[in-house]
Amino acid sequence: MEVNIHPSWKEQLQEEFSKPYFKNLIAFVKEEYKEHTCYPPGKQIFAAFDHCPFDKVEVVIIGQDPYHGPGQANGLCFSVNDGIPKPPSLENIFREIKDDLGKPVPQSGNLERWANQGVLLLNATLTVRKGQAGSHQGKGWETFTDAVIQKISDEKKDIVFMLWGGFAKKKGARVNRSKHDVLESGHPSPLSANKGHWFGNKHFSKANEFLKAKGKKPIDW
Repeated sequence: MEVNIHPSWKEQLQEEFSKPYFKNLIAFVKEEYKEHTCYPPGKQIFAAFDHCPFDKVEVVIIGQDPYHGPGQANGLCFSVNDGIPKPPSLENIFREIKDDLGKPVPQSGNLERWANQGVLLLNATLTVRKGQAGSHQGKGWETFTDAVIQKISDEKKDIVFMLWGGFAKKKGARVNRSKHDVLESGHPSPLSANKGHWFGNKHFSKANEFLKAKGKKPIDW
């Protein structure tokens, strides 16, 4: 079936697009967007892939669900549109970057600049109904994003996977650790971060050290 996604990913994921579960998923998503307000906007559902082509992926960060408030979700996990207040998890991400790398906290929570450098900001579920967290879980997105992670693990090497919290760790469990660098910590949400499971993980400097050791360009976080 025809999916509006970056050509590099279309080539890699063609097999998924023709599977029955994916056809059912797309039918469900189309119906939801017709009947309800859903996020992100239709054109941004595959934004993570459009900003970060398959051959450019250097780092993978795994999130769970898009934000479900107006104007927040832009198709990249943890990211919000320019001018939208930064959610608590994102505040904690920026705080760790400041502690780790000495970089000031940016005004905007829009992470497109990361994605454009090769950071795949992948939510497990790519759509959500307004005000209803988790409303599009269990409809097929997880199968699709598992296939994306597997494809990166199998076809590429020397990728940094950042797995934050139990959900992401489970999602990234099948990543080949002999080929890739897997960084794990607690989730940046206040619940986990304030218990000491997030701050001080130094994932951002560790990722850059790994990339540089492999002769790659570090990410400007």
